[in-house]
Amino acid sequence: MLTVDTRVVAPPDVLIRELDGEAVLLNLASESYFGLDEVGARMWQVLTTSESIEAAYDQLLAEYDVEPERLRQDVLDLVDQLAAHGLVDLSHD
Repeated sequence: MLTVDTRVVAPPDVLIRELDGEAVLLNLASESYFGLDEVGARMWQVLTTSESIEAAYDQLLAEYDVEPERLRQDVLDLVDQLAAHGLVDLSHD
């Protein structure tokens, strides 16, 4: 169950490569990859270094001129997609 208190963690078998602000994530175990645009790459960076999805949301809201509810939904959608592809682990502690 995804909540705002969930912590997003980059698994050790996932590599990220950034190029010109964009990023490609590669899951070495499944050999699946996922491309992120500049905003998605920034979201990944903040999500995987924050204590929770809520903390990441707060930081991103301060950085971008966006409607709060739009950003919240975009962040949750990205986390769902990344988790579905095995590109992040979710911690609920």
